[in-house]
Amino acid sequence: MLAGVNVALCVSGSIAAVKTTELAHELRRRGATVRGVMTEAAQGIVHPWAVEFATDEPVVTEITGDIEHVELCGREGWADVLLLAPATANSVGKIAAAIDDTPVTTCATTALGTEMPVVIAPAMHEPMYDHPGVVEAISRVESWGVSFVPPRVEEEKAKIATADAICLATARAAGDRPLEGKHLVVTSGATVESIDPIRVLTNRASGRTGRAIARACYVRGAAVTLVQGGLDSESEHLSYATTKPVESAAEMFDAVEASAEDADALLSAAAIADYTTDAASEKIRSGGELTLDLTPTPKLLDEIRERYPDLPIVGFKAETAGDEETMVERARALLERVALNFVVANDASVMGEGETRALLVRSEDVASFTGSKADLGARVAAELAAEF
Repeated sequence: MLAGVNVALCVSGSIAAVKTTELAHELRRRGATVRGVMTEAAQGIVHPWAVEFATDEPVVTEITGDIEHVELCGREGWADVLLLAPATANSVGKIAAAIDDTPVTTCATTALGTEMPVVIAPAMHEPMYDHPGVVEAISRVESWGVSFVPPRVEEEKAKIATADAICLATARAAGDRPLEGKHLVVTSGATVESIDPIRVLTNRASGRTGRAIARACYVRGAAVTLVQGGLDSESEHLSYATTKPVESAAEMFDAVEASAEDADALLSAAAIADYTTDAASEKIRSGGELTLDLTPTPKLLDEIRERYPDLPIVGFKAETAGDEETMVERARALLERVALNFVVANDASVMGEGETRALLVRSEDVASFTGSKADLGARVAAELAAEF
């Protein structure tokens, strides 16, 4: 995700600076090379040696005759992106006013002057975050093209975003964005059909593939709506997508239909129930035989294609057959029936696992894929970008 990207990690004096080493490690795990820049206040919270250890690079703690800000963020500078995390109200206000009295604000002004991508992750008490001057400063800096990673507002604190959210925003800012300006709808997870108020019919889909695709599309510049199935999806807040939690196949269809109205493409990775049943109003007593009358659910892709005949759609087809010939044959049948752009046929035996095996099937060609679901998400996003 961040392979080959040089990140100038700027740290200001929020207590959230204690998370700096964790963030530096996470950026490096995703492929980035990281160099730290610290204010004097930040050094009172986390020692520069700790940041040096986490980045394996020397840390800038003052601007000297070596003009560190130019070496890092000048027109021929080392960094590809400046990341300020955590950002205090003080540092954001100074950046908005072009005040350069710390290594961090001096690097930020230099980066903005060279039109380098800048990402800021604020962290402060909630009343400070709500101060009209801070709101105005954030708005002003955003108008210059700076990306803000919203904090998690809890316990009257605007807590710094998760390392994952910050890394994704950094990758989006620093990388190519072939999907910029596109609104994509991605479905993910398993749908759930109620038998009674307690019992359900569902399947083994984990939602990892759909979320990986949503993440990859976000990093490539898209605005993503994730229609997420499953019993626990409602509690999930994702930085990279607008989420619409659903349970049943009917809820999934309604959410997709509404979202597709202004969408540029649909990627339907969810495992949607093929059958539903009339749920009992009270818990069915156990101990006896039980027969359920199953009714077929409408095919989401067929229904959406009928309503939106020109919408680009990527379909997914899970198969247990295992052999590639059968997987391709069934994927092509779906491709032709619904007029899809391409189909991702995946081996159901790896459902729920971290690694996956898939075939990307078009009318004339088939490409095989084996690897992580994150890598599959990247491959699908790249294929979709090529379609556009």
